[in-house]
Amino acid sequence: MNPADQAAVAAQGGEPRRIEMGSIATHDPSAFSESCVSLCRGGARLSAMLTIPTPAGADVIALLLRDHEGRARLLRMQVAAGGEYPALTAHLPQAQAFERELFEDHGIHPVGHPWLKPLRRHAELEGTVREDRTVPSPGSGAAWPGPSPRALRHPFLVVEGSDVHEVAVGPVHAGIIEPGHFRFECHGEEVLHLEIQLGYQHRGVEGLMTRSSEARRLVVAESVAGDSVIGHALAHCQVVETLAGAEPPMRAQVLRGIALELERVANHVGDLGALCGDIGYLPGASYFGRLRGEFLNALMEISGNRFGRGLLVPGGVRFDIPEDVRRDLLARLETVERDFHRTAELVFGTQSVLARFEGTGVLTEMAAEQLGLVGPAARASGCDRDVRRDHPSGVYRFAYIPPAVAADGDVLARALVRRLEVERSLTFVREQLGALPEGPLRVPLGAPAGDCLAYSVVEGWRGECAHLAVTDAAGSVAGYRIVDASLHNWFGLALAMRGGQISDFPLCNKSFNLSYAGHDL
Repeated sequence: MNPADQAAVAAQGGEPRRIEMGSIATHDPSAFSESCVSLCRGGARLSAMLTIPTPAGADVIALLLRDHEGRARLLRMQVAAGGEYPALTAHLPQAQAFERELFEDHGIHPVGHPWLKPLRRHAELEGTVREDRTVPSPGSGAAWPGPSPRALRHPFLVVEGSDVHEVAVGPVHAGIIEPGHFRFECHGEEVLHLEIQLGYQHRGVEGLMTRSSEARRLVVAESVAGDSVIGHALAHCQVVETLAGAEPPMRAQVLRGIALELERVANHVGDLGALCGDIGYLPGASYFGRLRGEFLNALMEISGNRFGRGLLVPGGVRFDIPEDVRRDLLARLETVERDFHRTAELVFGTQSVLARFEGTGVLTEMAAEQLGLVGPAARASGCDRDVRRDHPSGVYRFAYIPPAVAADGDVLARALVRRLEVERSLTFVREQLGALPEGPLRVPLGAPAGDCLAYSVVEGWRGECAHLAVTDAAGSVAGYRIVDASLHNWFGLALAMRGGQISDFPLCNKSFNLSYAGHDL
């Protein structure tokens, strides 16, 4: 794209991503809830909720996105310490995790929440189990007795009846995976209900973002989820740049896009191999596993790290792609892409693979929409949303990657979406490598604006990465919010297992491949 076309696109402006705090209208709790529900029923969705403690209580700010239109809306309410407001979740299930977190961390009670259980700080993890209080029954909407849900044992839903049994899995697992507890209520092999208890990876990430230096904040952002380094680093850098009013050079924006798509391809290819491994189809597991290494090595050529750590910095990128490396990458990608197509044709042309994937772990479009799912899991259930198209930033304002959407919502659909995304991302990477614009790699940043809120949304490989930052009058970070795609999607996995066989869980779980650390923060 020539400079004139680039300037024309940039001049379109889009939604402002930096807003003065004083210009965000403050609603009373009832009006806040009504406005959120009304906007979501009108086509918006809840992307993030940021809470800023104040001497009198807390400010709660909701970020709502309207996909396809590229629009965003911020709503704000002030709640007294220990106060309450009408729960969103009763009308918007997509708010369930945000409101549980709000109650758990700040003591603000969403009245009428049907599933007000600990999100991360459960008593078993903190070693403070108390049995002397009555736990409200699931679905009652009743408040937790006492000052904090951390004082209570997690109230798992229990199904009773003849031949019903319970299976508990985790939090320690047989493989080298993150910790999480899965409680199945089964009738024979059929799963009647799955409840997922997380929190074992809670590290206080958002608190670190407010207490750390800028250099350390970038390292923390890269560590939100170890397989989403580029996605979260990009979202963080864009927030910092937005607060400073800076625009990275075009060459840096293209290099960021290349790295983000290589991260997407490496993880999708790895997931396809893992799905083959879960059903014992070893050719697919072996071939895809080898190809994943090729794409990780491509990231290492660019950044010196197989996961892209250290590549991005606020204002641009730290490393360039020399001409000889660029030519070598193009040649290698051509060979690897050909191998990927052959392997994909082999896997998706094998009837035993299709029979195992098809109809397993079905999540309907209605359920995915109601829960606010994002990323490949949402697109595989028919939800046509992709931040790269709907809320573009950086190079995605100038380059279009068609979203991959399927309709069946099963393991096969989630695998097909990954395959299509790999193919389209590789096309993007080759095109961008073939026409890298000249120019510097980074620009200096000025001081961040004071009393402002800035946000960034990035389509990571797992789905939407949202970062929000609020500054005080001096421009220091006073509040920071990170929402990984996993926070939106874990409940989708629980619903996808209903009515299925418990033996399908490893396959279904892998088809979502959600992050424990990204949820727990």
